[in-house]
Amino acid sequence: MWTKETEADWRRLAEEVATGMKEWRLAHPKATFKEIETALDERLAKVRARMLQDVALASRAADLRVRPEEEREGCPRCGHPLEHQGEETRSLTTHYNQSIELSRSYALCPICGTRLFPPG
Repeated sequence: MWTKETEADWRRLAEEVATGMKEWRLAHPKATFKEIETALDERLAKVRARMLQDVALASRAADLRVRPEEEREGCPRCGHPLEHQGEETRSLTTHYNQSIELSRSYALCPICGTRLFPPG
């Protein structure tokens, strides 16, 4: 699970959104509803991406080393339990065009050789 420091970071980011919106609104007193919504979405996207990354990385499913074989996904080709292959980082883009990186276990099927980045 995530730490108190992670939660503190989330609160700090949320406070930055509130402060940023207040400053933005003062600078744009005649903004339309759509412009306000766009400005808010741009700021919230950063918080959303950070929370998404932190929650995904906190998942026990992300680390095959700590999961018993019977809890591991089966190979999508042959169904055999996957084995830990090592750690790799994957860059993803969220719905709001924010980049996040996930460092997680890659898996290998010892039977057919399929290699994948497990879900979770």
